[in-house]
Amino acid sequence: MKILVVGSTGMVGNEVATSLAHRGEQVRGLVRPTSAAEKVAALEAAGVETVEGDLRDPRSLAAACSGVDAVITTASAMPMSWTENNTIGIVDRDGTIALIDEAKRAGVKHFIFTSFPDPQQPESPLGEAKLAAEMHLVGSGMMYTVLAANNFTEIWLSPVLGFDYANGQATIYGDGTNSLSMVSFRDVVRTACEALYRREARNTTLAVGGPHALSQRDIVEIFEKQSGKKWQLTHVSADALREQLESADDELQQSFAARQLAFATAPCFAMDPSTYLVRTNLRAVAEYAADVLGSTVGV
Repeated sequence: MKILVVGSTGMVGNEVATSLAHRGEQVRGLVRPTSAAEKVAALEAAGVETVEGDLRDPRSLAAACSGVDAVITTASAMPMSWTENNTIGIVDRDGTIALIDEAKRAGVKHFIFTSFPDPQQPESPLGEAKLAAEMHLVGSGMMYTVLAANNFTEIWLSPVLGFDYANGQATIYGDGTNSLSMVSFRDVVRTACEALYRREARNTTLAVGGPHALSQRDIVEIFEKQSGKKWQLTHVSADALREQLESADDELQQSFAARQLAFATAPCFAMDPSTYLVRTNLRAVAEYAADVLGSTVGV
């Protein structure tokens, strides 16, 4: 099987590409002309063929899709790649739709798209873009798999988004009681890879989450227990998040506010592990806490 991985220099896509290459699959990674040279070299050292292209340039996608059996895309302008020339509308919507169209023209048999649970709740530019791409994929006639991936543990429980485990401080969205089955990006990688081979992954949307549905308060308690100290919490109410969403003046701010509001209130982020494609050895929040705190106390 020959597989094209789009987003191959990103956190998830890189792991997908190298994991499949280690399995002995023929893997091609789409890299942009501006991709970091060391990331491209690392892909090639792992046995991944690289080809230059860009979701913002549909003409560049033909060579990438040529001779490919399956496409896995994890590419997104959010959260770290957004610029005025690399927007959600250009990349997550238009670019993904162009990729779907080119894959169909090239005779690709299976297309795997990374999204998130219920992109409509609450509405945001990122959710609208993901939903448009999902609908286009479903209507394409190709065999498809949509990965409804939960909030990534490594992103949402990081200092970048206010979860400062090194200093025992956290930002809590809403009242902190909404349950979420936060998922390690590595388990998203495992699911994306397994979806290539499993019949139950064909023409469906797969819930991809962690082993436990936990509230933000539960998560803080895990970190407090393992760090041995009481944390300082900053609360941002759901009403304040709604105001932030309504007043945001660009799609990046709107999408961040919507994701934070979903984190606080959306019921669809509590998942049943029995519905997952990959159900075993899922990485728990407590394991992540032990890793980043350098302790195994309480695991």
